[in-house]
Amino acid sequence: MKLAQATVLALAAALGTSQLAGCASEPTSRSTGRFFDDAAITTKVKLALARDKEAPAHDINVTTYRGVVQLSGFVQTDDQARHAADVARSVEGVRDVYNDVRVAPRS
Repeated sequence: MKLAQATVLALAAALGTSQLAGCASEPTSRSTGRFFDDAAITTKVKLALARDKEAPAHDINVTTYRGVVQLSGFVQTDDQARHAADVARSVEGVRDVYNDVRVAPRS
């Protein structure tokens, strides 16, 4: 009887441990805390762009993944694109910035 109980207990522990391993974050995913940190960084960058007189915030999209910010969209000049990246880099928590902002073709 004790052997059966010990076997069931060992199986339950093994099953529980394997279930917990599924909760660990993988290198390509984000934990809940990291997701919220990235959302906060995105908000801070958007706010910094909106407060800046030189950056056309309404034309720039901001996405953050693990502290790395990606800017995309269209602006009028190269200077505006570079300035937007500088503004994003100045925000606390930003690890790096990929600047995919392009100068809009003139029609």
